[in-house]
Amino acid sequence: MKILSVVGARPQFIKAALMSAEFEKRGLPEILVHTGQHYDYQMSQVFFDQMSLPAPKFYLGVGSGTHAFQTAEIMERLEPVVAAERPTWVLIYGDTNTTLAAALVASKLKIPLAHIEAGLRSFNKAMPEEINRIVADHIADALFVPNKRAADQLRSEGITKGVHIVGDLMVDSVMQLVERTDPSEVLSRFRVRAKEYALATVHRASNTDDPTAFARIVEGLRRISLPVIFPIHPRSLQLAKGQSLGQNGDNVIVSEPLPYADMIALERHARVILTDSGGVQKEALVLRVPCVTLRDETEWPETLEDGWNALAGTNVNSIEMLAQRDYPNTEPGDYYGNGSAAANIASVLSSSGHERELDYSNSRKMEDRQVTRRELSSIVRRP
Repeated sequence: MKILSVVGARPQFIKAALMSAEFEKRGLPEILVHTGQHYDYQMSQVFFDQMSLPAPKFYLGVGSGTHAFQTAEIMERLEPVVAAERPTWVLIYGDTNTTLAAALVASKLKIPLAHIEAGLRSFNKAMPEEINRIVADHIADALFVPNKRAADQLRSEGITKGVHIVGDLMVDSVMQLVERTDPSEVLSRFRVRAKEYALATVHRASNTDDPTAFARIVEGLRRISLPVIFPIHPRSLQLAKGQSLGQNGDNVIVSEPLPYADMIALERHARVILTDSGGVQKEALVLRVPCVTLRDETEWPETLEDGWNALAGTNVNSIEMLAQRDYPNTEPGDYYGNGSAAANIASVLSSSGHERELDYSNSRKMEDRQVTRRELSSIVRRP
């Protein structure tokens, strides 16, 4: 048994830290591969430093680029790693370019593929993430879904084998951090008091590749009658500068990307959260904080059912109105499990017994031979 976990983006590091700890506890060998899709310290290395995530055995160093470039580069650099290591499972998370690339490599080499956060759909194929998650689901052997809704979605697409309802790793991480995080330092740092500020995050391509959409979001944030803490994603930095965020008495407080523990503390004590992140929508629900989603759809529709989340898109008036709405009268439902997702996933992987041989027939680089360590070191870099 050997699990090869492929990560490359901030949300994946958080989930991988939980799974790595669970694998270690059970004595399951794991090889961690970091594609380098996110490489900024606050978006990458800080999670290895602060969440006890093991150092990756392989760092592919892909960096920024178009969707096609990133996906292709990850595939080319990952294929010899998978071929050399011969894992029992390739494990992927979520819906990033790293997810798609690793799924395709595993499929071409006929290595069993496990997908965490399967079955999610926004039903908007203009989103790159929607294509990534659909493709990953349709070639995965084990599909770990957070709830019955996601399992039903897979069934509607003809996927019935290998589907496991395990809960959501986000609940595991939030429950652990809330118990051990003191919010006083981060609140003092931003000079805010609990329930008297808003927290905003923006990173989706639809909002950060479109200056007009980003400007509308900023205008909405400025209309909120609260200080708004806004950690800036690296891809939004130039747009933020163009909007003079945080200057001239602005109510928007600009920050660098924050460590995960700080983000959870700020989310927990915010009056409202505004985000285009799927993960933050879920965290807001678990923490019982009203959320405004800066998109026209969500892959987490259950967050909308009790009024704790609402879709504003980039409409300025909607952002202002929904951010200042009253607290919902109904407690949110229990949609994402009880914090045992990591244990549930590890149990399935350790008991499935997949032991397929690699098939190199479709591999341009390897032909019908095992890749050598010398060839491997010429393609990937170890950190």
